[in-house]
Amino acid sequence: MTRYVALSRGINVGRHRRVPMPTLREWLADLGCAEVRAYPRSGNAVFVPPSGGTGPDAWGEALERAIAERLSPDVRVLVLEGDELCRVAARIPFSSRDIDSAQLLVTFLSGPVDRARLADLDPAAYAPDQLHVGEREVYVHCPDGVRRSRLTQALWERRLGLFGTARDGNTVRALAAMVTSDEPR
Repeated sequence: MTRYVALSRGINVGRHRRVPMPTLREWLADLGCAEVRAYPRSGNAVFVPPSGGTGPDAWGEALERAIAERLSPDVRVLVLEGDELCRVAARIPFSSRDIDSAQLLVTFLSGPVDRARLADLDPAAYAPDQLHVGEREVYVHCPDGVRRSRLTQALWERRLGLFGTARDGNTVRALAAMVTSDEPR
């Protein structure tokens, strides 16, 4: 049984486009998904898709359509296989002993990173922030806080031409735990 993780960008941010997590679970259940669990107040969910062979991209599009019909057409959703999210969490390049997880930002991208498009990026220009580029994700340690960082998903989207959505280290680790747990949430 393959679990997927839906990362919604544009809901439950600020006061606009609020979606209670029971509602998000209901929308996924309406699409035929099972074992739907949502991370509190986040727009993130773990679910088992119905059998039928559609992949994560198709599920992201389906959830975007469901949200557009009920809420707003400009909400984007990135869906990953649960194993991929767990690999991203396991590869966090900064030691948890050295940093606060709330100061870690992981931007998940809709496709692989083309490193040539980042060749002229000077990490020293963004100090004290530190970055590490993964396969389909970018890890940023923001010692002055994620809100002050200039290494944002918008930067990665412009440079790489990909859709991205960012989560802090606490959320990434919690979602990985949800993927591997059989306990309902």
